[in-house]
Amino acid sequence: MKRYFLLSLMIFLLSSVTSSQEKIKVACIGNSVTYGYSHENPEVTSYPSQLATMLGDDYEVGNFGKSGATLLQKGHRPYNEQVEYKEALDFCPDIAIIHLGLNDTDPRNWKYYKREFIADYVSLIEDIEKVNPDVEIYICRMTPIFHWHHRFLKGTRDWYWEIQATIENIAENIAEVRIIDLQELLYHRPDLMPDALHPNPEGATLIARRVYSAITGDFGGLSVPKIYSDNMVIQRDKVFTVKGLANAGDEVIIRFDNKRFKTQAADNGKWEVALDTLKADGKKHKLTIKTKDKTLSFNNIVVGEVWLCSGQSNMAFMVKETSHKDLSLNNIEGRDIRLYDMKPRVITNDIEWDSIDLVKLNNHDYYLPTSWQLQNENNVSDFSAVAYHFGVMLADSLQVPIGLICNAIGGAPAESFIDRKTLEWHPQLVDILYDWRSNEMIQDWCRGRASLNCNKSHNDLQRHPYEPTYLYETGITPIASYPIKGAIWYQGESNAHNIELHEIIFPTLIESWRRTWNDDEMPFYFVQLSSIERPTWTHFRDSQRLLAKEIKHCDFAVSSDKGDRWDVHPKQKDIIGERLARLALKDTYHFENVVSHGPSIEKAVQDSNKIILYFDNSEGMKSSDGEELRTFEVADENGIFYQADNIEVKGNNIIISSKEVNNPTQARYGWQPYSEGNLVNEEGLPASTFEISTVTR
Repeated sequence: MKRYFLLSLMIFLLSSVTSSQEKIKVACIGNSVTYGYSHENPEVTSYPSQLATMLGDDYEVGNFGKSGATLLQKGHRPYNEQVEYKEALDFCPDIAIIHLGLNDTDPRNWKYYKREFIADYVSLIEDIEKVNPDVEIYICRMTPIFHWHHRFLKGTRDWYWEIQATIENIAENIAEVRIIDLQELLYHRPDLMPDALHPNPEGATLIARRVYSAITGDFGGLSVPKIYSDNMVIQRDKVFTVKGLANAGDEVIIRFDNKRFKTQAADNGKWEVALDTLKADGKKHKLTIKTKDKTLSFNNIVVGEVWLCSGQSNMAFMVKETSHKDLSLNNIEGRDIRLYDMKPRVITNDIEWDSIDLVKLNNHDYYLPTSWQLQNENNVSDFSAVAYHFGVMLADSLQVPIGLICNAIGGAPAESFIDRKTLEWHPQLVDILYDWRSNEMIQDWCRGRASLNCNKSHNDLQRHPYEPTYLYETGITPIASYPIKGAIWYQGESNAHNIELHEIIFPTLIESWRRTWNDDEMPFYFVQLSSIERPTWTHFRDSQRLLAKEIKHCDFAVSSDKGDRWDVHPKQKDIIGERLARLALKDTYHFENVVSHGPSIEKAVQDSNKIILYFDNSEGMKSSDGEELRTFEVADENGIFYQADNIEVKGNNIIISSKEVNNPTQARYGWQPYSEGNLVNEEGLPASTFEISTVTR
């Protein structure tokens, strides 16, 4: 009996050794991120440990991370001089995952030895290949370093991106290795990196999943952007690139009507096929995407014009909330307008959000799932009133299908819609990222509301829609691959506290979006703030007017004549949407007979004790209510303004004067928070608030 027991034990041990030898060895080579620095139990929660669990019994995963290690051999702690390096080589891996470079951003390293980085990286790769010529090597784009890292603005930000580009160059052009992108993975998840550098266990889970997918080719099968659905509108006259994910190497077959395209998913699971430029042909199209395991079909697709409609609550303001809801809802037939309505999971009102919603916000699960909807009474009723009436006028004028994407969020400041890298590299706006809920660059109302919403969170880095970059990450990134014609914007209420800062933020936002869609001439039309008894709004409106003159392919619609003295949400939205549509019809679609503006001030000339105001769009200038023109003012040489007591319209000019001013130096109009200005042109379009200095004749 004893002999049989010993024989069984020997067989078991031999089979165990054989099984161990047959396992695929994965060496995770790196620095503190690989090691699992700051984790209470890195043996369990580090990314290599979690990767081992994901890969299963057929793999043996070794963690060879060394905190503080540099790739540079002349760095302050070269990886090739560490015991972990020798252990990794002795491990004789079949697969090696290299994630190094973060510590090379230290000022002791990169600025002195950057020209040796490529050679040192290639040397490390060759050392691994010597112990196993058949080894499969992956090098990683580095995990992020966030702005609150103590060296971020002292060189780390700049050197980080230089190193990142060098790593990409090595993978693409120098060494025969594959690349895994860990930067993209975590760049939108600062909540998972408490010290700005090291992912917590949840962040390590994301890394492990990404590495698992790279090794196995399992990217979850076929998937496409969420904006693909039945009833979608494809932008005409632009290349529509169908793209998505599939398991690595999978053949992907795309059919658009009777045209067939074939491609293969790359090592990172990504695939794409560019369709021919499409025309608005009035047809209903079908898109089918297929792999060996899955088929996705999208029906009733049309080609037309697609516009993004964004901003804060006045853009989100729904048709059913307007003063004209019955008229709007009784007039929805006869047009093909399709709606992609991105509604928030929770609204930013005066409540504390529960822990479930707070976690979902951190996971970017903020906008509710949606799909393209045909217009009907229910869908239109719940959709943005400004956006819908913009679409109505376009549909009536262009006679093509109109697609409207709305992702507006009540109370949102403009900086939340700007991408992170743009803010990180902006010489002034980078400061808006820091400690944002205590940052006076951000409106105190926004900070207070966010703090109340997040009161139940135990995460110091809790995300919120008012946080700089958050709405870009959750509301722009998911639709960024989808071609659009342009954008309309109704926002400013949450930035009116600091006009000079908004003059920096606003053009930066437009630049960010135009880069996102790779379109330097993308039209951007916005609504000038309305009238209300808020002291900064007068100056803010004039600032918006001047910004529109400075930014190419950008213009504004006046709304001050439809304001409410005490309500930040005026109820008449149809006219505002139509005014935005006039801008698009005139400047984007080149309808020559469309008047897009009311009287627009061009210059002011001093003529003795009078000022002659020269206007564009001035045909048929008059008052909107049949009364005398009002709210014109004249300033003396000290800059003190007096009401104009003489106002005379002469063709394209208006002559104003005040008996209080003998030497007028400035003129202004509608210069009250709640403006009662009544100047319009023949089309009934109102003049903007303005302030202008005079020139002599």
